[in-house]
Amino acid sequence: MAWQAKFMVQNGRVIPWEEGRIHPHALAVTYAATVFEGIRAYRHPETGAYAVFRLKEHLDRIMQGVKIMRFENPPSLEQMHADILRLIPLNEPDDDVYIRLQVLVDGPGTQATRGPTGWTVVAIPRERSPGFGSGLAVGISSWTRITDNSMPPRVKAVANYHAGRFVTMQAKADGYDTALIMNNQGKVSEGPGACLFIVRDGRLITPNRGSDILESVTRTTVIQVAREMGYAVEEAQVDRTELYVADEVFLCGTGQELVPVASVDRLPVGDGKPGPITMALQARYEALVRGTTADHPEWRTAV
Repeated sequence: MAWQAKFMVQNGRVIPWEEGRIHPHALAVTYAATVFEGIRAYRHPETGAYAVFRLKEHLDRIMQGVKIMRFENPPSLEQMHADILRLIPLNEPDDDVYIRLQVLVDGPGTQATRGPTGWTVVAIPRERSPGFGSGLAVGISSWTRITDNSMPPRVKAVANYHAGRFVTMQAKADGYDTALIMNNQGKVSEGPGACLFIVRDGRLITPNRGSDILESVTRTTVIQVAREMGYAVEEAQVDRTELYVADEVFLCGTGQELVPVASVDRLPVGDGKPGPITMALQARYEALVRGTTADHPEWRTAV
């Protein structure tokens, strides 16, 4: 049985898990005025020590969202950093930790109300994707990706994920594990909560920033790691049929981690099994996040 959360942080105070409260008339509820980060802390398999992966980059990104959403008097980077690190050991985990950091409008008002700004931090268990080893069955959604001129996907806002729920529910109803979303230009964007890479002729291709993607911390990590491993990486527009002829396809994100795609629209990717480049990147990513390699220590913040 997975460990269970005992405490959370709300507005800088550690409180019992069951005492967390947001008023139902707060703008965080009535207008989804919330930005968030999903962050992971990984347990070293030998020492049992925990380290948070790319904490600085996650905190920098949430502050970008706070700026674009125009929240007043948000918590400082130092406050959120400290809240995360003190919360993890309080919950006494015995496996990896998924951290959900939220910054939100914590009171009532109108659509133009910008404060007061509150924040919450929770640390909970999260199971690994069932396709982590075998691959996912993916379909192309009939829903269209949100755009920068409507609900900017660059902002990791709670409201943006309503679109992802439509995509995910349709995918499940159609018999897929998840789906990929096309943007309004008819190009592949990403999945509901994960970025996309394809492999063709030994070269990695990922939808570029103009494809209405989230500027993913994990995507950035994979691009850098792949280049360090000697692979060419291209950021470009991706056509739907490129997925059908790709040698390998995989999704990545903090929640998903790095998971292969076995089929798209019921067409096998390659031979229908996780490909060698995908699995090499997955193993390298696993070593980096867990600290079983000494490389990139700046990406791991000790708890």
